[in-house]
Amino acid sequence: LYLLTDAQHLDDTTQVVGHGHRIFGERMVVSGGVFRKRGVCLKYFLPILTMALALWPGAMHAQTRVALEATGELKAVLDLKGDPVRGKEAFDECSPCHRKDASGRASGAIPRLSGQHASVIIKQIVDIRAGLRLNAPMKPFVDDPALDAQAFADVASYLQALPISGNLGKGPGSEVARGKALYERDCAACHGVQGEGRPELFHPMLAAQHYSYLLRELGLIRDGGRGNSNPAMRALVR
Repeated sequence: LYLLTDAQHLDDTTQVVGHGHRIFGERMVVSGGVFRKRGVCLKYFLPILTMALALWPGAMHAQTRVALEATGELKAVLDLKGDPVRGKEAFDECSPCHRKDASGRASGAIPRLSGQHASVIIKQIVDIRAGLRLNAPMKPFVDDPALDAQAFADVASYLQALPISGNLGKGPGSEVARGKALYERDCAACHGVQGEGRPELFHPMLAAQHYSYLLRELGLIRDGGRGNSNPAMRALVR
């Protein structure tokens, strides 16, 4: 896939800026482009969807605006204001695996967390704790009773604010053009034209994630091994 193969989107036209380090560049301009998924024209639909989400009457959480209904522990964490200073201290226990800069492992064994949307990090942590996402190595850590909702909010706030740095695990780079076409057709509407994600929908940023990690997670989603996959995503990759 395009984003998996060579990280071509991180080029001279791209800069990592702002809240959550969302990635912007020339290809972020979608008003003049047409993106289609299963015959549905998204040229005019995307601006309307964006406006609808901005006016959505759902919860206005302290961590981020989300357009989907959140309940239980997920809502409790999202409703809290994260403190990145406390988050940095709490993340120290995670750094042996995720590295101090949260860049993960280029091998893909450990994902990059730096710059990821706080809402995405919070949802995945809460889902792992609840057993919705199947992640045996992480389960003992998130089940630590010392980690309460505020700790999760703090860590997510800290990670979202980190710059994207460190080595990026790349693929062979042999199918970039085909991957780009597939991504624009099937993925961009949800994950953003440049893989910047949709924090209000809990859709992760894919740009700057390690190739092998993305490849493995796609396989788990396809085979039902991730647990909390979006049903539409599973149908797509199958």
